[in-house]
Amino acid sequence: MPVNIVRFEHQNRAQWGAIRSNLITPIPGEFPTTGALISAGLSLKGLDGGTLALSEVRLLSPVTENQQFVCQGANYRQHMIESGMDPDVKTYNMIFTKAQSCISPANTDVIRPSMVQFLDYEIELGLIIRKAIRGPVKVTDANLHEYIAGAVIVNDYSARDVQIPQMQFYKGKSFRTFGPVGPHITLLDAGNIGVLKELQLKLTVNGETRQQDSTANLVYGPAETLTELSQVQDFEPGDLIATGTPAGCALSVPSPAKQRIGALLPERKKWEIFFKVQSKRTQYLKPGDVVEASIRSADGRVDLGVQRNRIVAGA
Repeated sequence: MPVNIVRFEHQNRAQWGAIRSNLITPIPGEFPTTGALISAGLSLKGLDGGTLALSEVRLLSPVTENQQFVCQGANYRQHMIESGMDPDVKTYNMIFTKAQSCISPANTDVIRPSMVQFLDYEIELGLIIRKAIRGPVKVTDANLHEYIAGAVIVNDYSARDVQIPQMQFYKGKSFRTFGPVGPHITLLDAGNIGVLKELQLKLTVNGETRQQDSTANLVYGPAETLTELSQVQDFEPGDLIATGTPAGCALSVPSPAKQRIGALLPERKKWEIFFKVQSKRTQYLKPGDVVEASIRSADGRVDLGVQRNRIVAGA
């Protein structure tokens, strides 16, 4: 079975540990960042020693705020369609980033800023980089384990009334608390890295299923994405790549035909229509809503845990 590692606070000290059945075995040593822990190359399968009950600690994000937060957009075919894209025409890997300051613990409250009306959810599989990438590399399914250390749940919360009208992916997706990560990182090796192609994603709001899909339906997989991005930028151990979200978001985007018509309208009129349509979407998140996200393999052998976020009103 893969090892699940958590970052937690106990007696005012941040530590790392392996979690099994709600018991945490602390990992000896000081590792201030995710990258420091990953780079240590520790063998944790036989880790033993005293344990702490999950109820005794406060879980932190297993991805520390120094790490890059890189994202793929519209990476499931059905999500492309609901985003107003033609999957047979879009032939590129959409990449953007989120601010590192939006990273938060898995079970944190998500703050909806007062100026945001259309707060959306996006469950995503997150990948943790194993080693530094400082130039172009060729990543394949056969060597993927050399570059990916593990997997984690990410929820890419998005203020659609900032992201879409202002064409601001970064700003609309980077408000503080808009990037809960965890609860744990599931470490993977050559023997189980293939599970990344068969994980089941599920997101509910107040118990109602909104998103459900399999990573088998990713358009651009981890190997080809890392190969492409290595031609553009550097990565460090512990950096995070969120691989895109399935269909089922609250956002309603006009069809390509309607978008072409809308492009002929004056800017103000076009966005008046957009806001009118979105305001009728009851799926957008409101204070008091509870969002739960889970990712696991069908046989349960790989389980990334469950995130639970309560939406609260911000200033």
